[in-house]
Amino acid sequence: MNMPMTLKTPKAVLFDLDGTLVDSSLDLGAAVDVMREKRGLSPLGAEHYREVCGAGARGLLRLAFDMSPDHDLYDSMKHEFFDLYQSKLTEQTDFFTDIPELLTALMDKGLHWGVVTNKMERFTTPLTKNYPLFGLSKAVVSGDTTPHSKPHPEPLLEAARRMGISPLECWYVGDDHRDMLAAKAAGMVGVAALYGYIGGGEPIESWGADLHINRPLELLNYL
Repeated sequence: MNMPMTLKTPKAVLFDLDGTLVDSSLDLGAAVDVMREKRGLSPLGAEHYREVCGAGARGLLRLAFDMSPDHDLYDSMKHEFFDLYQSKLTEQTDFFTDIPELLTALMDKGLHWGVVTNKMERFTTPLTKNYPLFGLSKAVVSGDTTPHSKPHPEPLLEAARRMGISPLECWYVGDDHRDMLAAKAAGMVGVAALYGYIGGGEPIESWGADLHINRPLELLNYL
């Protein structure tokens, strides 16, 4: 697989967190199923929620309770979910297969790497501290680190600033349409991680990704 001639090897690769570096679907699903059981409803099973995990509480509560953000109880349900999820944060969450090998290979090539996620810092910080590999990242930017979250480019630009690298010399890997929109707006090469949650939104062909990878290690073919 050859690197497209228009793409230059980056100095840094940034990654989304959930659905790209780590699979947190089991802990997210388990938290929302506790809410169902508390209300006399049968659990749907954590795997049932996988495709909507990229949409966070909004997607999970919609699937579990058919509840949208304009519902009167949405805010209280959202905060209940947040508290339950925080109690389960790293029970079943782990890196996707080959992610540690990919990150090690990037560092061996002299490339920096970092994380840009829409996950709030109250979750991002304890989750990443639980896995020593994240201690080698050059930037971790959460959904509330800047005044904006993806698809706004500011979180990606903040990560580039923290690494001291031009956004034009960064690639961004993510499993959501918003990730590709943010990458394009930040002037970064966007890489769609097709092994992630993906979801049922816009077709992948419409995301405008510069590259697509079916497995994490495929990224190395472009470097």
